[in-house]
Amino acid sequence: MAIRIVRLGTPRAENEGLRIGTVRRPPRGVPKAEFAKRDFYDVWYPVLSPTQELVTQALHAESDKEWRAFVKKFKAEMAEPDASRTLDLLAALSHSANFSVGCYCEDEARCHRSVLRELLAARGAEVV
Repeated sequence: MAIRIVRLGTPRAENEGLRIGTVRRPPRGVPKAEFAKRDFYDVWYPVLSPTQELVTQALHAESDKEWRAFVKKFKAEMAEPDASRTLDLLAALSHSANFSVGCYCEDEARCHRSVLRELLAARGAEVV
C-alpha cells in the first residue's frame, strides 16, 4: 500500500486507488462529472494546495532562490493545523490503502507536490 504523487490528467497507474486533487481550482472547461473519467481526480481537496498568493509566487519563481522562498512559505502553510492533520492522516492511511495526490504542473521538481512528497515521507508515509 502506498501514496503515489501524480500529475493530474495523466493516465492512472495500475492499482493507484483514489486520486486526490490538491489544487486550488478545478480543471478549466471540464464538466465536474468528467473529472475522474479524464484522470484528473476523484476528490478535490484544496486544503493541501498553496494559497492563491503562493501559487502565483511559484509560477513566477525563475531562480532557485525564488523557488526556495516559495517552498519555505508553503511548508509554513502545511504546518497549520488542518493541513498538518491531513498530512498525518494520509501518512497513516498510506500503510493500508493505495491512493494518490496530485497537481497539474508538468515538472514535479517545480510543483508543490514535490513538497507534499517530502512532508508525507517525513511523517512516515509509504510513498511510491
